[in-house]
Amino acid sequence: MIPPFDRRALVLLFVAAPSPLSGQTVRSSFTTADLNHTMEERASVQFSSSSPAAPVTITVTNKDRYQTMEGFGAAMTEGSAWLLHDRIPADVSKSVMDRLFSPHQGIGLSFVRLPIGATDLSRSHYSYDDVPSGEQDPDLCHFSTARDEAYVFPVMREALKINPQLTIMATPWSAPAWMKTSGSMTGGGLREDSMAAFSKYLVRSLEDFKKNGIPVKYLSIQNEPLHETKDFPGALILADQQKRLIGQYLGPGLRKAKLSTQVLAYDHNWDHPEYPLEVLSDLAAAPYLAGSALHCYGGDPSAQSAIHERFPDKGVWMTECSGGTWQKENPLSVTAHLVIDTTRNWAKAVVLWGIVLDSDHNPHAGGCGTCRALVTMDSKQPGSVSYTGDFYALAQASKYVHPGAVRIGSTSLGRESLESVAFQNSDGSIALLLLNNQKTDADFNIVWNWRSLHTSLPAEALATYVWQPNQLGR
Repeated sequence: MIPPFDRRALVLLFVAAPSPLSGQTVRSSFTTADLNHTMEERASVQFSSSSPAAPVTITVTNKDRYQTMEGFGAAMTEGSAWLLHDRIPADVSKSVMDRLFSPHQGIGLSFVRLPIGATDLSRSHYSYDDVPSGEQDPDLCHFSTARDEAYVFPVMREALKINPQLTIMATPWSAPAWMKTSGSMTGGGLREDSMAAFSKYLVRSLEDFKKNGIPVKYLSIQNEPLHETKDFPGALILADQQKRLIGQYLGPGLRKAKLSTQVLAYDHNWDHPEYPLEVLSDLAAAPYLAGSALHCYGGDPSAQSAIHERFPDKGVWMTECSGGTWQKENPLSVTAHLVIDTTRNWAKAVVLWGIVLDSDHNPHAGGCGTCRALVTMDSKQPGSVSYTGDFYALAQASKYVHPGAVRIGSTSLGRESLESVAFQNSDGSIALLLLNNQKTDADFNIVWNWRSLHTSLPAEALATYVWQPNQLGR
């Protein structure tokens, strides 16, 4: 029987005293599901040539190397930016931004998904080229990003100032209403005769972002293109239309504008991998595609590996997953599973949905009225903010796994035991993310380079172990 975990001691269990040749010092921190302990540091220990026996062994090896990581993050929706810029007091907002994006003072989030116009987490529906119903604007004479210049762009510039390594992906939830079969921001699809105008609209959006100090590395052309929405911005764009739009209009348009932005195919759920595979297979679209974007709301993350196997030279990004009141499992575990499962299936980034919402799940304009963000602002006391389990699950990865890190091999034992994923950073350091799925404390060994350490982890806790292998060689 595993003895109870002594939460007061906060030390790693380590019985055998290390010899002078024992090796690497291991730092660690952990977060518990109830958030009574968050990013709590534990006493440093060292690997030894021998350790006590344990029921479970987690072996880490950098001989097995996989994808290069770009980061962890969430979406800067209009609603999130408005709360940070206008509702939360300036000193508190500055603290929140530092905690989100600073690699030193905070958790170093390094990937942001930036909407082009409105989403369901906006204050209302809008695009960058709205004209009266029945009118057209094929030359984009009324194009303007002024609404987002009010608070979205300033907040994004602040994020980039705090973390210059930030990678930005842009995504529209809907083309302007006049380009669509529905004549509305909601529902409908992109009209065939609007393909050139929509391509021009996307290029113009990227140019305005760049002029406002927001460089965009990746672009998807439609959020959830298989979901024809009813009460929030969205559009149906099937794979055949998407590949033609990219290959015949958008790709050449990006090249003509001398933009280095690369396109991500699909940007929807795991359950239809045939969609990104069709787009990636298109000879005209392929030169402009960096890979595929996936969401978590249907299917299984193994779809990412299936896509990678077909196109190993193209990347895979997990670009949206939201927590919410519908979930039965605790938020820390939900997002920890997402981080581990998706990165073990080739995801180069893990991106959640909104960064900030208030305690009433607002702002939202249709769509999700029960979503959970990384940060919650008290609706009655805007100066009071709290951080969710999603934040801490991302934190346990983002704080220690930096852009440019490579995923390496590690033992992962499934939902009834310990799950893990490991990375090697550019400076050589190893970061092992480990989740205890059990309702009891776990006793286990970590093995690296023929040496081991003996430790334990509280029930349903998530921990990160970090060491520098250069002390003894790789």
